[in-house]
Amino acid sequence: MAEQRRNQRPTGARPSGGRPTGGGRPSSSRSSEGRPERGGRSDSRDSRGDRDSRGGRGGQSRDRKSGPRGAGSGRSVEKEAPRSADQAVYDGPELPDDITGKELDRSVIAQLKGLPEKLAARVARHLAAAGALIDEDPETAYQHTLAARARAPRLAVVREAAGEAAYAAGHYAEALADLRAAKRMNGATAYLPIIADCHRALGQPDQALKLAKSPSVANFEAEAKAEMTIVEAGARRDMGQMDAALRTLELAPLLSKSRAPWVVRLRYAYADTLESAGRTTDALAWFHRTDAIDADEITDAAERAAILEKAERG
Repeated sequence: MAEQRRNQRPTGARPSGGRPTGGGRPSSSRSSEGRPERGGRSDSRDSRGDRDSRGGRGGQSRDRKSGPRGAGSGRSVEKEAPRSADQAVYDGPELPDDITGKELDRSVIAQLKGLPEKLAARVARHLAAAGALIDEDPETAYQHTLAARARAPRLAVVREAAGEAAYAAGHYAEALADLRAAKRMNGATAYLPIIADCHRALGQPDQALKLAKSPSVANFEAEAKAEMTIVEAGARRDMGQMDAALRTLELAPLLSKSRAPWVVRLRYAYADTLESAGRTTDALAWFHRTDAIDADEITDAAERAAILEKAERG
C-alpha cells in the first residue's frame, strides 16, 4: 500500500493513523496473499454439517409442503425470521465464489484437519476471504474471522487470525483478547509486538514497555525485533520520554544495508521521533534516508521531507 501506514506514532497504531506493516504479525494464519479471523461459539453446531447444507437458518428445517397455517391454497408462503445479532455473526459476510479455502498456507490447512470436513471447509473459506480483504477492507475481513471463530474458537490459528484482523480493523481490545488466547493455546511469542501495540492503543504504554522487555524478544527474528523496538519507542513517546524514545531507536540497526521493509519502518520511526523532538534538520536527513530505500512506498517519507524542506526555506 502506497499510502502512509503510520502517521504520528512510529508504531502506526490505529489511533495515530495506521497499523504496523508487518513485523509482529505471525505468518501462520495468513493466506498466500494476506492473513485472517474472530467469533465466539462452540464448533459443535457445525460438526453436524455446515449451516448452508441444512434447510434453514438456526438449524430449523423449512416445511415446504404445508405452507402457512390456515392457508387453503396449498401453496407454500415462507417468511424467514429476522436473524439475531449472534446469527449474523455466525453466518458472516457472503463468501465469494472464487474463495475456496485452498488459498491458505498449508500449515493452516493442516491445523483445520481436526475439524469435521464441512466445518473445516467453511472455516478455511472465511479465513481465506479475510486474508484477501484485510488490507483493502479490514472491517469485512474482521467479520469473516468472527464467523470462523464462532465455528472453531478452540483453534489457536483461528484465534490468531481473529486477533490480527481485529487489530487491522482497529478493534484493539478484541485483538488483545484473541491474541492472548492464541498465545495461551500454542505458546508462541510472535504476537508480542502486536499485543504490545494494542496496549499502546488502549492507553497502556507501561504494559507495552513490560512486553518489550520480555526475555523472548532477544530471540526474535530481525523483523519482529524491529517492530518491538518501534512499539517500545512509541510507548516512551506516549509517556513523554522523548530522549528515551530516541535512544531506543538509536540502538537498533538504523544503518543496516538491507532494504527490507523493517529497516524502512525503523528509519521512518526515527525520523518522525526526531521531528517531534524539534530536531528538524536531523529529521530531514533521516526522512531522505528512509525514502532512499522505500521502493514500495510503505511510508510517506518523501512527502515529509518535502514539507520540512519547504519550512526551512521559509
